[in-house]
Amino acid sequence: MSSCISKALLCLSRLEITGEILVADNGSSDCSNQIAFDMGVRCINVAEKGYGNALRAGLAAAKGKYIILGDADDSYDFLKLLPFIEKLREGYQLVIGNRFSGSIQSGAMPLLHRYLGNPFFSFLARVLFNTGIGDINCGLRALPREAVRTLAQQSLGMEFSAEMVVKAAILGLKITEVPISLSRDGRTRSPYLRTWRDGWQVLRYLLAAYWRAKFLYRNTNFLRSVEK
Repeated sequence: MSSCISKALLCLSRLEITGEILVADNGSSDCSNQIAFDMGVRCINVAEKGYGNALRAGLAAAKGKYIILGDADDSYDFLKLLPFIEKLREGYQLVIGNRFSGSIQSGAMPLLHRYLGNPFFSFLARVLFNTGIGDINCGLRALPREAVRTLAQQSLGMEFSAEMVVKAAILGLKITEVPISLSRDGRTRSPYLRTWRDGWQVLRYLLAAYWRAKFLYRNTNFLRSVEK
């Protein structure tokens, strides 16, 4: 994690941007709190487990005008965040990284995710919700802080990423993508991602959201409470 923090701090310095680095820790075993403290970075502890829980807590605690989300495993290059900031300044309300239009290092993404899972879920979201997004599960993304309240996300797990894109599309937010590079995971432990369990959560969310929109509510107001 220290490498990610160093890169993010250096990026802010190079771009002459005033901002903060915020770590949302929900049960890591790598002394994240101490690393953040030693590097002068704010760290919040999230008791509830789950990818969505960690990101929701981080989004709620963030203070900046713009927020950039990214996994702290060194798979994303935090030195190259300028394209995200440029798109936000142009008025986009959600900017998603696209690993497929950028580059994926050998071994950085399981073959099943690279050639089946991610392409399928991205295609399904484009067909059902007209998202226009080619990498719906990419963990590197940016949005204005005001958009967090608009999206009012509820997901607790890995479907959080899909929920953000789907809600943004149906609520008419201005969305775009930027190509990025994906490197091998820098952690020494196994990732928390579980292919079949997490894939089912994403698929279930997409189908349930579409059913509610088309057959139950017949309008977009449901999105503010779709998971309640």
